[in-house]
Amino acid sequence: MNEETLRSALVFFQSDRPSSYEEFHKGRKLDYLRKGDLTYSEFFRDFLLPNYPCILSPEFTESWRSRQRWVRGDGKPDFEHLLKNFGDFTVPVANCDVKEYNANPKHNIPLRDYLSYWSEHRESGYSSPKGCLYMKDWHMHRVFPNHGVYSTPLFFQSDWLNEYWDTVELDDYRFVYMGPKGSWTPFHADVFRSYSWSANVCGRKKWLLFPPGQEEHLKDRSGNLVYDAQSPNLQDRNHYPNYSQCCQPIEVVQEVGEVIFVPSSWHHQVYNLEDTISINHNWLNGCNIDIMWQFLQGELTAVQEEIGEWKNCMEGWHQHCQLLLKSCTGINYCEFYTFLKIIAKNRIAALETTSGDSSALHSTFPAELSALRPCHSMFDLHRTKAVLTLMLTNEDFRRLDADLLNPHPEDLLHEIKEMTDSALS
Repeated sequence: MNEETLRSALVFFQSDRPSSYEEFHKGRKLDYLRKGDLTYSEFFRDFLLPNYPCILSPEFTESWRSRQRWVRGDGKPDFEHLLKNFGDFTVPVANCDVKEYNANPKHNIPLRDYLSYWSEHRESGYSSPKGCLYMKDWHMHRVFPNHGVYSTPLFFQSDWLNEYWDTVELDDYRFVYMGPKGSWTPFHADVFRSYSWSANVCGRKKWLLFPPGQEEHLKDRSGNLVYDAQSPNLQDRNHYPNYSQCCQPIEVVQEVGEVIFVPSSWHHQVYNLEDTISINHNWLNGCNIDIMWQFLQGELTAVQEEIGEWKNCMEGWHQHCQLLLKSCTGINYCEFYTFLKIIAKNRIAALETTSGDSSALHSTFPAELSALRPCHSMFDLHRTKAVLTLMLTNEDFRRLDADLLNPHPEDLLHEIKEMTDSALS
């Protein structure tokens, strides 16, 4: 990020997020980017800030070892290579033919068993008594952190979500998907309303994308999101009274090697048109961290309403709501604060190092911070400061046990302000 982009980004967030999706409501197609078309700063300005999707050409993935070694000469998945290298590892598998709480039930099996199923399923004309099984959300990167079979494109390297989880060494949001023709993912928005990027190692996918806000027209009278955005049941006005107001989805066919960028809160539905392997990351950064905070507030409100009748008779009701929030979303307010703290501390260390502070020269922080330049670290600090300031005005956040928050939020905010103010002097 250069200084001009930093200045324009800070101006962008001085008012309410001014994104408009009217062009997409009217059928605007996704921009198609080739290597060399845009610098990082230009991508940041044209896609991350306005929250617009796009497609990256196969040039971005052509050097990946996965595209060379996981795929046969005819473009099909190389089962023998995958079996030899990963066959003994357990992977999560979803049954696309079964609906369970607006998703597909999953179970864990060895990859060798899934590859055996896949081979038989294909030989039987893509039919099986076991149903259509889709290997989803395999944390291959966590098992093989030095895999070297793909690399994150530069445009997506400002990734707070995986930076945080790598630091606490508990989880990550980097996945491998493998599935036969006909496997699919029901209508949804991504975890924490994060960004996602998805690259086809082999095969082709069809995406249906809906701009933020359109999902409200795809809910039934009880407020439940539709399971299948192409279901004929949507035409029933007694059950889906607002569907007629919904815009047509943006339909995208993603070819081999292409990478799709799905911005925050864009609901989508995805089909494998062929036997397909893809690499998928969920990620967050300073451009959409405010959306994650809004999402968590909405989820906590839903929890509070669900158990509201117990508020006056349950000891520790507010703490119990935080436990339920963690159970429902994977994170609560205390952990979200820790998340912001780690991001802020890493950026402060990076900026102190680049300014020549010898006490910080041995600090460890993600290599991406160097690639994205000091202006990006400064932008990130401004965004953590903005969200932390909002959190300090939130009654539920202020109810948290202060002993669980180290350092105290006011102290962290002061430290961030000192760093951002020093850059202006």
